[in-house]
Amino acid sequence: MADKRVNVLVYSGNGSTVESVRHCLWSLRRLLGPNYAVIPITGESVLKEPWTASCALFVMPGGADVGYCRTLNGEGNRKISAYVNKGGAYLGLCAGGYYACKRCEFEAGKKGMEVCGDRELGFYPGICRGLAFPGFVYHSEAGARAAELSVNKEALSTVGGAVPETFRSYYNGGGVFVDAEKYKDQGVQVLASYTERLHVESGEGTAAVVYRKVGEGSVVLTGPHPEFAAVNLTKGGDNPAYPRIVEALATDDKQRVDFMKACLAKLGLTPSQDDQGVPSLSRLHLSTLESSEISDLVSSWSDIVEEVDGESLIKGENDTFQLEKQSGPWKSPEPTSTIGLQKVADALPTVVKDIVTDALTGTSDSTKPVTETDAGIVDYDKITKKLLVHDTSLPDTKQTPYFNHHAYFANLAHYKKRHLHDISETFGNVLLYGEVVTSTNTLLEKNPKLLEKLPVGTTATATTQVAGRGRGNNVWVSPPGSLMFSTMLRHPISLSTTAPVVFIQYLAALAIVNGIHTYDRNYSLLPIKLKWPNDIYALDPSKGKNANPNDPKSYVKIGGILVNSSYAGGDYTCICGIGINVSNTAPTTSLNALCSAANLAPMTLEKLLASIVVSFESLYLRFCNSGFSPLLDVYYKYWLHGGQIVTLEQEGGVRARIKGITADWGLLVAEELGWEDRPTGKKWELQSDSNSFDFFRGLLKRKV
Repeated sequence: MADKRVNVLVYSGNGSTVESVRHCLWSLRRLLGPNYAVIPITGESVLKEPWTASCALFVMPGGADVGYCRTLNGEGNRKISAYVNKGGAYLGLCAGGYYACKRCEFEAGKKGMEVCGDRELGFYPGICRGLAFPGFVYHSEAGARAAELSVNKEALSTVGGAVPETFRSYYNGGGVFVDAEKYKDQGVQVLASYTERLHVESGEGTAAVVYRKVGEGSVVLTGPHPEFAAVNLTKGGDNPAYPRIVEALATDDKQRVDFMKACLAKLGLTPSQDDQGVPSLSRLHLSTLESSEISDLVSSWSDIVEEVDGESLIKGENDTFQLEKQSGPWKSPEPTSTIGLQKVADALPTVVKDIVTDALTGTSDSTKPVTETDAGIVDYDKITKKLLVHDTSLPDTKQTPYFNHHAYFANLAHYKKRHLHDISETFGNVLLYGEVVTSTNTLLEKNPKLLEKLPVGTTATATTQVAGRGRGNNVWVSPPGSLMFSTMLRHPISLSTTAPVVFIQYLAALAIVNGIHTYDRNYSLLPIKLKWPNDIYALDPSKGKNANPNDPKSYVKIGGILVNSSYAGGDYTCICGIGINVSNTAPTTSLNALCSAANLAPMTLEKLLASIVVSFESLYLRFCNSGFSPLLDVYYKYWLHGGQIVTLEQEGGVRARIKGITADWGLLVAEELGWEDRPTGKKWELQSDSNSFDFFRGLLKRKV
């Protein structure tokens, strides 16, 4: 795989607080999207997953550093330190700053509060001492303040972009980096200093934010919380000055953002040129290939539709859907009505509710739609999703300007006749589209009440996802330019012996490749490969003639698959979620970059979606009839791992050669190698759900 680090990992394990992690994710996604995927990582994953190869930045947020020590001392810190020394980047915020110093001194001598001791990482060679300002109380805003920082513009002058002279940053319990000026000879640079009198002895200087080169990598450590945005600060009942603190932080928000971007650039990352705000959720549109089918579908919902205050609702297990229909009888207020806006307001933080209330009562002249950029952190599950059923005609381009339903259904019919010879086959016939949704997988899988009323093959797609899902409960924003969709199928348990459900993810992977290659004439030339068990890779076009199609390291990830399944009534219900970079070249590359290199016309999302879902159904029907064995040769044709030699960490580091997957249960087969890499005869069969793989660094280890 090409050496492209695209993951920004925010520690969310023991010691971290939910609020600090949320603030980190909120800010970093806006500062770094779409160049990076900002996702949380648990303590267990730090210890046991091969996360370092794809990690561009490891972030230790606010919380309690004692909890970090309990989980990460020893092996965890060894991995973090090795990662940084080999070229990685570390951002430690407040408690994460304390944690990365040679010594932590927090409330020394204060009974019940004192935390003092040496720390293993030692990225800062001295002491982080707190409290820099008095009054801190755990799980409280009593000690919060808007701390003024003086910025060392010279230290940040080489990274480009605006750098403020001063700004006020949220502070609550952080420390000062003692004698930071004395460590210049060890590579320490002070990026910002407190301007106010401190509560503890700071030695030479009053360093609030420091930078240091560590081995081939670098670190930035902070005492305050520059990642906290005023729009997300909604509590503070135990601090009478809190409204003034929030107001001061809001005034300096641009300077805060500029400083954060400069720090990220100092760490070697590429911040966004613009604030990557997350848009508000949009209306969902339900349509079908055959318009006659929509009435039968809607009529089957009668027992799950509730009438509440004149609105027709489906209250799913995770989401509530407000139903609208082109021809009636469902009615609903206009999108800008007081009721609709108030429902959004109910899901927003307190400060934002005031903003929305102003708009409702006419005390504000703002008519701009509320987005998460304006509103801060939003609980999307609490927002009612409007669902418009198109029972008279397909959505027009004014309703869905970023997705042409007519083009999609025309291509779907074309591919069905070409590959299935029967337009009545079901995959993709029912389409649920939203310009901005939480997650296509979540909308289907997490609402069984609605899901059981939808026909097999129902497909949900979106232009933007604000809570896209990946393996290990990872969540991130999926930007426009990628094809994101989820298709539902029901797989009979009676086929468990001949066609085990585990192969559904392999079928989805093959469907993506086949859908790309049968998109049109000459698209079969595009160099697409599969990384076991569920990732899609492409030959990196940025390498030009240096890209070796026979070398796995010349490939970069452009897509992934997540299959969630549940069992009831004799069937597995599977939601197959797929995401592919089509025109968005960040954070790796895209299909259209490959098309450009091959002098092919760029792909459209509508046509590619139709091609993939038809390929998926064709492969699935073959699988149900004959199992996966007849498809193995095709699968291996696109496999990245044929004959690859790896290290089996769970077996004491023995070398083994990847041989393939078993035709019965889809297990990975690894053959032990002995002297001069000769087979010893011993083999392992490994499951994708119980092992971690870093194939391109030659490692394979078992999860525990």
